[in-house]
Amino acid sequence: MDAVHIPDLITPAIPVFILTVVAEALWVKKLRDEGRDVAGHTLKDSAASLSMGLGNVFINIVWKGVAFAGYLALYNLTPLRVGTGILAWVALFFAEDLCYYWFHRVHHESRFFWASHVVHHSSQHYNLTTALRQTWTNPTGWIFWAPLALLGFSPVMIVVQQSVSLLYQYWIHTEAIHQLPRPLEWVLNTPSHHRVHHASNPRYLDKNYAGILIIWDRLFGTFEPEGEKPVYGLTKNLATYNPFRIAFHEFFAIGKDAMKPGSLKQRLSYVFRNPAWKPDERSAPPGSPPATEPLRPSA
Repeated sequence: MDAVHIPDLITPAIPVFILTVVAEALWVKKLRDEGRDVAGHTLKDSAASLSMGLGNVFINIVWKGVAFAGYLALYNLTPLRVGTGILAWVALFFAEDLCYYWFHRVHHESRFFWASHVVHHSSQHYNLTTALRQTWTNPTGWIFWAPLALLGFSPVMIVVQQSVSLLYQYWIHTEAIHQLPRPLEWVLNTPSHHRVHHASNPRYLDKNYAGILIIWDRLFGTFEPEGEKPVYGLTKNLATYNPFRIAFHEFFAIGKDAMKPGSLKQRLSYVFRNPAWKPDERSAPPGSPPATEPLRPSA
């Protein structure tokens, strides 16, 4: 079997990331000098975000090949074939975006998955470097796109559309853009909608999971428009810029909780239930320590 080329749209975009980060920093500084209340940038925070992004790029050198092999195996198992024409790409656009919505939502609503995704929410700033603050534990996401291969979408098409979605989501991590025209705000994920998602304000928790299209949030009841000023970060912020602590802190916290006295059900609940879950004090064994407070934007 001939080798399959796996398209990479992210690495060639790195120079664009660098140029736009610099341009945004200058623009946001101008806004702050004019008295606009924006979070802006700090050197340590941006450096931490860039470190996480570079680590993600290196890990993906290996992981993308593994994920692609998984999609290819499923694609070869199914008799279905969608094809590669324009209608197939249109269908994939909507199907991949829906997969992303559920990937994103589950990564907020289950602590095991949240341990990987919390990395992206760990900054108290909101700018283009925040978009680059990506996980180093990528395998928690693969299964959410696997159905696309079983439906007959080409693995090459799947990874291309995933990259398109990721590139789209880069530019919405900014305070430099207030709102787009209303029709676009109704359909697309925008800086305004995504600022809500990155905020720890109670009314904004676990809202706006969109990738490209905000329609899924409207459909499934997780949409919240931007009103009060977003406070970025977690309900209990991580006081470090160390990339290794940012990458793995919640996995260690899960392990610590799962080792506490209790039933198997309770131990598994620490791992897989909502990150805000705590055992009922009435059912906890005498002398049990409280659960480790997860660092997350969730009630």
